[in-house]
Amino acid sequence: MSTSTAAAADTSCRDLGLWFLHQSRLGSLRGPAEMDEDEDEDSPTELNTNNSSGGFLVVSPDKLSAKYTNVNLHGHDVGVVQANKPAPVKRLVYYFEIYVKDAGAKGQISIGFTTENFKMRRQPGWEVNSCGYHGDDGLLYRGPGKGEAFGPTYTSDDRVGGGINYATQEFFFTKNGTVVGTVPKDMKGPVYPTIAVHSQNEEVQVNFGQQPFAFDLKEYEAQERMKQQMMIEKISVPTNVSHGIVRSYLLHYGYEDTLNSFDMASKSTVPPVYIAQENGFDEQDIVYALNQRNTLRQLVRNGEIDSALVKLREWYPQIVQDDISATCFLLHCQKFIELVRVGSLEEAVKYGRIELAKFFGLPVFEEIVQDCVALLAYERPQESSIGYLLEESQREVVADTVNAMILSTNPNLKDSNGFLHSYLERLLRQLTACSLERRSLSGDQGEAFHLHRVLNSCKKPKLGAS
Repeated sequence: MSTSTAAAADTSCRDLGLWFLHQSRLGSLRGPAEMDEDEDEDSPTELNTNNSSGGFLVVSPDKLSAKYTNVNLHGHDVGVVQANKPAPVKRLVYYFEIYVKDAGAKGQISIGFTTENFKMRRQPGWEVNSCGYHGDDGLLYRGPGKGEAFGPTYTSDDRVGGGINYATQEFFFTKNGTVVGTVPKDMKGPVYPTIAVHSQNEEVQVNFGQQPFAFDLKEYEAQERMKQQMMIEKISVPTNVSHGIVRSYLLHYGYEDTLNSFDMASKSTVPPVYIAQENGFDEQDIVYALNQRNTLRQLVRNGEIDSALVKLREWYPQIVQDDISATCFLLHCQKFIELVRVGSLEEAVKYGRIELAKFFGLPVFEEIVQDCVALLAYERPQESSIGYLLEESQREVVADTVNAMILSTNPNLKDSNGFLHSYLERLLRQLTACSLERRSLSGDQGEAFHLHRVLNSCKKPKLGAS
C-alpha cells in the first residue's frame, strides 16, 4: 500500500470512528420528543376576540364560548369568530369540537375552516377559501353558491366536530362522535378553526382539546394508519429478495449464530429460498471476518471490554494503535460505564484517571467524557439525564463501531461506504427520504416520518392473546 493510500485509509477510519462517536452522543438527545414534534407546534387554544364580527356575538371571558345577542335582520349579520391560531399541520389529523348549548331562534350555526383574510361577516363556506358544515340544513358550503348535500342537521345538545386529515388531504366533520362525511381540502395556506352563529340566542361552546372529545380521535388516527399499512402490505416482494435483505443485515453486523439459524430455516421452507446474485446482493464485503466480528460483538454486548480490547490488539492492532482515536475512546468509556454499572466506583475513578484523562481537553470528546464522569455523582444514575449511557443501546453503538472498523480493514472492499450501513438500513434511509419528499409536496403537511413509529404500528397482537 502506498503512503498516500495508507494516509487516506487512516483518515477514513478516523472519520468513521468520529461518525459513531456522534451516534453515541445522539443517545443523550433521544426521547419521546423525537416522535412528538407536533407538540412543539402552536395549536389553537381559544377564540380570537381581536378578529371577529363582535357586533353580533359575545365571547365569554374564557374565550371558549360565543353567543348571538342581536336580532338577525340581514344575511350578512353573522356572528363569526376564528380560533386564535391556525390549525397545526405537522400531524396526521387535527380536530376540534363545538357543543351546541342553545340552537336559538333559527339554529343557523356552522363550524368549519377559513383562511386568515376571511370576511368576518359571512358564514364559513359562503366565501372562497372557506368550508363550513351548517346546522340548520345539514349542507356543506365551500365557496360562493349553493350548499351541497352532506349530513344531518344539528341543534341544541349536539356535539359537532371539524377536522383535517392531512394524509388524505380532506376536511371531515362529525356529529355526536360519528363521522358525517369528508370533502377535499382545496384551501392553500394556514386555515383557522371557525364557528358562526346567526340567530338570536344561539350559543356554542368550543373544545380545542382541553376536554375529552365526543369523537374518538385516537381510534380514528389508528384506523388511518392501518389503512396506510394495508396499502403497504399489498405490495408484493419476492421471498428471495426479502430473505436476502435480512441475511445481508445479519452478515453485516456479524450475527453469525442467528445467521446460521436463519439459513437453516430458509432451507426448510417449501420451496427452499435461494438468494440469487442478480438481486444486487454482494456478500463478499460483509462476509469478511464474520467469526471475529461475532466474537467481538458478543464481548462488547456482555460488557467484557477488557477481553474485547485484548482480541482487537491481537487480530486488528491497526484499529487500536492510536490510543486517542474515537474507537479507543468509546471502548474506554464503555469500560468506565461497565464499572459504574456494577457499583465498582473506586475502580471506575482509577480507570478514569488513567484511560479517560488522556481525552480531557480534546473538544471532540469533551461532552461524552463529562457525561461519563457525571455518572459518579448519582445514586441512581439510570434515572438521571445521562442514564442513556447505561442502556443496552450504548453497548450496541460501541459494538457497531468495532464491527465497522473491522469491515473497513478488508483489503478487497468494493463499496467504500458498505461498512457503515447494511442494505436494509440503506433501504430504510431511502424510505425516509421518499416519505419526507412526499410530505414536502403536500406543503410539509402531515406528520413527520418516524421509522420507530411505523415499526411499532406494524406490531399485531397474537391470535388468541387476551
